[in-house]
Amino acid sequence: MSDDTNATLGTALLVRARNAIGSEFAETAQAEPDHPALAQPGATFVTLMLDGRLRGCIGSLEAWRPLDTDVRENARAAAFRDPRFNPLRADEFVRVRVEVSLLATPVELHFTDEADALGQLRPNIDGVIFECHGKRGTFLPQVWEGLPEPRQFFNHLKQKAGFAADFWSPEVKLYRYEVRKWKTLEKP
Repeated sequence: MSDDTNATLGTALLVRARNAIGSEFAETAQAEPDHPALAQPGATFVTLMLDGRLRGCIGSLEAWRPLDTDVRENARAAAFRDPRFNPLRADEFVRVRVEVSLLATPVELHFTDEADALGQLRPNIDGVIFECHGKRGTFLPQVWEGLPEPRQFFNHLKQKAGFAADFWSPEVKLYRYEVRKWKTLEKP
């Protein structure tokens, strides 16, 4: 995908995400640029940042609905249904930074043990899905910025999935994925 096409897709996704949230506050919608990818299945995560801190993050790990629908629904969910936060308020919306990550199809990792799995992780490139015993958690590649060491990243991911940091089982499944991401600028 060319840089111009990529930028156009990013703009289209960001505007749709912001409009989806703004519609809950009766905000005037911005004009939404079109892009052919919006009609295709796509998986996004929408991350909201307020004053440099996480304010919501919800997404899809698999492409099962049109990209246009996916980004809108995940934007509303990140703003109003992330269980870690109270619903976004109108006074916060005017200052919130929106980030949209478009996920590539996850690829299963094959490993012999935890050390082998850790050795396969690519910091700052891989998003990782951890699955075991019916529980699942994921970290986007952006999480490497705050957890740059693979062991630290992995231990926090296990905790997010509902396990102890030192948990390991032969039934663990891991998947990695890459993202393309775009974000709005911080409001002054």
